[in-house]
Order: sequence, then C-alpha cells, then structure tokens
Amino acid sequence: MPKQMKFTRDVVIDAVYEIVKKEGMENVNARKIAKELNSSVHPIFRHFRDMEDLKNAVYEKIYEKYKEYMLNYKNEKKAYKKMGLSYIKFAKDYPEFFKIIFMQKTRLDAKNFIMSDSIGDNVIKAGQELTGFSFEKQKDFHVKVWIFTHGIACLVATNTIKFTDEEIDELLSNTVLELLSGLKNKGECKNE
Repeated sequence: MPKQMKFTRDVVIDAVYEIVKKEGMENVNARKIAKELNSSVHPIFRHFRDMEDLKNAVYEKIYEKYKEYMLNYKNEKKAYKKMGLSYIKFAKDYPEFFKIIFMQKTRLDAKNFIMSDSIGDNVIKAGQELTGFSFEKQKDFHVKVWIFTHGIACLVATNTIKFTDEEIDELLSNTVLELLSGLKNKGECKNE
C-alpha cells in the first residue's frame, strides 16, 4: 500500500486559495480540493472543522493579499491616489478575490463599510494630506471618492469594460480634483 502524504494546514489553505483565484469561492468543494492536492478529502478535515472553517481561513489569506496592495503606498507622496489605484489594481489582478471582499451583500452603510478595518484609517489619513480636511470631513469626502473608485474596480473585476492603466489614472485624478474644486467653490475646503 503506498504511503499517504501528510498535508499541513497551510498546504490545504494554499490549494483552496489557488482554486478560488481561478474559479471563485462558490466553486470550492471537498472533491475539488482533494483533486488539487492529488489526495483524498481526509487532509482537509484533519485540519478544519468543516468547509466553513476552511473558507474562513482562505478568506483571511485573501484579505492579507488585499492589505499588501493597499498598504504598499501608505507612506509615499500622493499616497491617497496610489491607494485608490492599488484598490483598482487588486480588482484587476485578483477579480475573484475582489468579488469576495467587496461585492457581497452587507448591512453596513458606505462610511462604515469603508472604515471597517485599519486600512480605512490609512486611506483617510492619506486623503487628509491631499485635502487638509479633518478626519471626519475626510471620511465624508472619501465616501464620494470611494463610490467612484469602487465603480471602476467593479467594472474591471467583472471584465465589463477594459480600461488601460492610463485611463484609470486619469479618471481617478480628474474626478478627485473635480470633487475638491466643487467643495472649494462651495467654500468647504481649507487647504487648496
């Protein structure tokens, strides 16, 4: 009888991560994972209570990849713009991951959705560098910017429209400047 391979928890997570990257979370099942591992389903349930437990572990790995994209630029010049571009790039590079994180039903409003973790704080602080707004005012401003940025990211993730990197950069830059200009004309901007 051939010796059975032992799979670590991380090997199982990595296998599911690869499946999800290509096919989405909805297509993950024990049989597909076993095929990816070239084994039976036993290694899966040796390390995880059930499929939900495994999917949660994979979600954490996916979210770490997203954080890697977003926090790459937090201390650079023009960090606000670069973080917006990174958000869209994540959607382009990992559309299935983007859909899992950002295209699911939620009960949160836009502001709470954006601020649901420390990445939101980093984006708001980067935006303050551009606008000079207080943290709370920047959150209000960022909701508008995020809705626009999220729209582009969704179009990219679903392959609805093909944008070049240059088109995305121009759309994002112009829209943010136009929003700021509109606030300035209303007398709501401090630093211009």
